Amino acid sequence: MLLVPLITAAAVTTTLAAEFPKPVTQWTCAEFLSVDDELKPTVISWATTSAKGGQPEAAAVDIKGIERVTTQIIGECTKAPEASFWTRLKDEWKKVEAETEAE
Repeated sequence: MLLVPLITAAAVTTTLAAEFPKPVTQWTCAEFLSVDDELKPTVISWATTSAKGGQPEAAAVDIKGIERVTTQIIGECTKAPEASFWTRLKDEWKKVEAETEAE
């Protein structure tokens, strides 16, 4: 059961690497928006793990959080396609984490 997400992430990573020659940390919002809609949550999950130093325990993220961040990033990136995807990712996670703590 645990291998399915890892296999899926590996397949997505390989596909994305072929399409985007630069690391996700250097993507623009336009590049993120060009990813197939079905893969956007997977990209967010994978990038979040990378942003947290690749530590699986540090990157344990709930599905609702991924969905919220994905929706927020799509909205923000649509407004500013040349903005840094990486910066948006970090900013949106900070907002979600702050909202979660406030609840």
